[in-house]
Amino acid sequence: MKSPVRVTLIGARGRMGQTIVDLARNDPRIDIVAQCDLGDAIEPAIKNCDVAIDFSNSTSIDEICGAALRHHKPLVIGTTGHSPEQRKVIERAAKSLPIVFASNFSVGVNALFALSRRAAEILGSEFAPRIVETHHKMKKDAPSGTAKTLGEILKESLKTEIPIESIREGDVVGEHTVTFVGLGERLELTHRAGSREIFALGALRGGQWIVGKPAGLYSMQEVLGIAPTK
Repeated sequence: MKSPVRVTLIGARGRMGQTIVDLARNDPRIDIVAQCDLGDAIEPAIKNCDVAIDFSNSTSIDEICGAALRHHKPLVIGTTGHSPEQRKVIERAAKSLPIVFASNFSVGVNALFALSRRAAEILGSEFAPRIVETHHKMKKDAPSGTAKTLGEILKESLKTEIPIESIREGDVVGEHTVTFVGLGERLELTHRAGSREIFALGALRGGQWIVGKPAGLYSMQEVLGIAPTK
């Protein structure tokens, strides 16, 4: 039997961190060997793992990437809300390390990314696109990382800025709708998340996949084998 992938979980006490811990308990392919959170030292925790999974806070990215580089550990980064400067830190680290960096680890959302790209290619500039995203009222960043990714995908195809509306209410796990409005018709593509488990399962899948890969910045679509041809 293949040995389980040894994981260091950063952000273990957060909502996503706790979901990952709960799922890993029943998955023989995963062994969480260390857990840490904001204020904890990351360097000792990352030494003895095969991969580190980050669901902490964007402000920790310098320390996380630095520790991973010093110990040559792959990363799965699920934290969102990074500034342009923080994204550059990740991109520089990916020149020496394999990193999965995704705004959303759900299989369904990544299908939404692919379908939105294809719809934009088919419908073209005659259909006006917009994005609406809804999350629980405790979510700090707006627009969501997923909405930003959708906007980037559509902008690449349509060569125009895409309006994004963000709603924060109740305990909504996550909902994203891409609408294309044409003359006399409209197309809507919607993904609704019912549980955080879908994101945790995707992150664990990414953690298993990235071990042994060459240095580079990988998307969840690449993990799933549905990335567009470059």
